[in-house]
Amino acid sequence: MAEDTPTSSRKREHLNICCERSIEAGDAGFSDVRLVHSALPECDMENIDIRTRFLDAPLESPLFIAAMTGGHPDTMEVNRLLARAAEAYGLGMGVGSQRAALEDPTLEESFSVVREEAPHAFLCANLGIMQLRDHGIEWAERAVEMIDAQAIVVHLNPLQEAIQPEGDHDAGGCLEALRHLCTESKVPVIVKETGSGVSRAVADAVRGAGASAIDIGGWGGTSWAAVECLRATDSTLADLGEAFLDWGIPTVVSLAEVREGGGPIIATGGLRSGIDIAKSVALGATLGGMALPLLKPAMQSEDALFAAIDAVHRQLRVAMFLTGSATVRDLGRARTYITGKTRQMIETTD
Repeated sequence: MAEDTPTSSRKREHLNICCERSIEAGDAGFSDVRLVHSALPECDMENIDIRTRFLDAPLESPLFIAAMTGGHPDTMEVNRLLARAAEAYGLGMGVGSQRAALEDPTLEESFSVVREEAPHAFLCANLGIMQLRDHGIEWAERAVEMIDAQAIVVHLNPLQEAIQPEGDHDAGGCLEALRHLCTESKVPVIVKETGSGVSRAVADAVRGAGASAIDIGGWGGTSWAAVECLRATDSTLADLGEAFLDWGIPTVVSLAEVREGGGPIIATGGLRSGIDIAKSVALGATLGGMALPLLKPAMQSEDALFAAIDAVHRQLRVAMFLTGSATVRDLGRARTYITGKTRQMIETTD
């Protein structure tokens, strides 16, 4: 068995904290969004079609298993179960940051197990933009090869880096590194925030660099500031994390900004039901990603995980029926009401 490295130990800590502690913060904005009810749906709920496409890949549902874990032997079983779900339900899936396995190849199995369990699934590799800048396209290619991925996610996590004791505080040169990857990569590049949201300006910048899709990773779900607060042994860093729990762009607001530029969008950050996925699609997302709501049942059993996915799909289908949406494409045209603080933020101009 591989010995723990600083990076792999951190991955195990993250997994334990996410499953055992309260690490959600903020309001993603979904409570301010209401789908317009159709009293005359004119479709058959039993024949609602939730199939969709993302980056030219056919998927059986707009539910995306968002990046969670990997990089430590203790995380392998979780990734195994999540991959089984992706295969069984025809879902897209992202793995957690592959940095640990790129630093120590003995940890690759915690990621490669995903492709073993999901030979037909749309899988996304994952590399931090800081590591991309420092190690170049070679690490990106290795990450893709490790799981035979159809796309690579480059994650942005400046808030976490700022608070983490091991964090990298120099973000210079990252956009150029992204541009180089987008030019050279054999698979599509997805740029993902990890919980603080993507603004219109950043969306324009990464699309200009050649990114094929954006995962907005908005504020209002799992808070990495909260996670790092709980990891901190230094009271100064813990206090710093506490001060930034409210930092970020709520998921619905970020989605409203990013959709203006067009292109595929994964909405993540505080989605907790099939209704939230329906709202996200109606607001312009292609997929709705969930991490924590699937991680916890995956830590219990395969049956618990599959039951959680079934519940999400039931909610999604009913929401589609009640908006008169026979297909996901129809759902993308469904009307919404947006109220409260979320509406105020969306209407605020730069």
